[in-house]
Amino acid sequence: MNILADMLLSEPAPIAVWAVLMLLALPALIVLASPDGVRNPRLELVETITWVLRTGQRRRERRARRAAEVAHALRFAGEMRVAATQAGEAVDRWQGHWQAAVDRVDAALAAWQAADARWARCRATAAFGTPWTPQNPAEYASRERFLHDAVRAAADRGELPAAAVVGALTGGGGWDAWLHPAEQEVVVSRASAAHLALVYREAVAAERAAWHDVQLARRSRDSLRREAAHAEARATVVRPAAPSAGAGELRRSAFAQAA
Repeated sequence: MNILADMLLSEPAPIAVWAVLMLLALPALIVLASPDGVRNPRLELVETITWVLRTGQRRRERRARRAAEVAHALRFAGEMRVAATQAGEAVDRWQGHWQAAVDRVDAALAAWQAADARWARCRATAAFGTPWTPQNPAEYASRERFLHDAVRAAADRGELPAAAVVGALTGGGGWDAWLHPAEQEVVVSRASAAHLALVYREAVAAERAAWHDVQLARRSRDSLRREAAHAEARATVVRPAAPSAGAGELRRSAFAQAA
């Protein structure tokens, strides 16, 4: 026994010979181990080979399922990582939109306050009355031109909408071309203040909507980041279960598909 052990441990060729002999003797051992095998060795051998083949097939199927699970986990983790990155970029864009909306609110407020101050000055001036002017066609034509010029200039500054110019030119929209220029200045400044107040309110509403969108984008980003972290943790757990020969290829393939 010691001589056999020394030979097996020291010489590689006898080890190979013994391995081949044991492999060749395995079917006989399997057949002789069963009473049915002694009576019908061929049938027992066929059943044994079939069992071995089925066992190998089930083992390959289990390896394929594990490989598919690992590939899916890696691919999902990559997709979630990309989605979280894109959500972070979306938050930056929405914050930029919100900051622009804040700037528009500030500009609209300043314009409204300036227009309201002009209206106050015009009211104060008009309180002293209007100077006398002759009542003739030339005077009324001059008043009409004054109104058109005043409304057009206010529209060019953004203090009145384009529809106000159309109304003044066509005699609609509540404009009265026969008023004294001092009175027309009051009317134009009042209309400008009212329009800019509306612009300011719309800017405030737009800023609130933009802030709401920023909050939604942040919640979506945070949710995707949590999902990405969970997916990465899942991928880390299942990665060792992949067949060692193909784990690297599965990982590269999953990340390439996610990208």
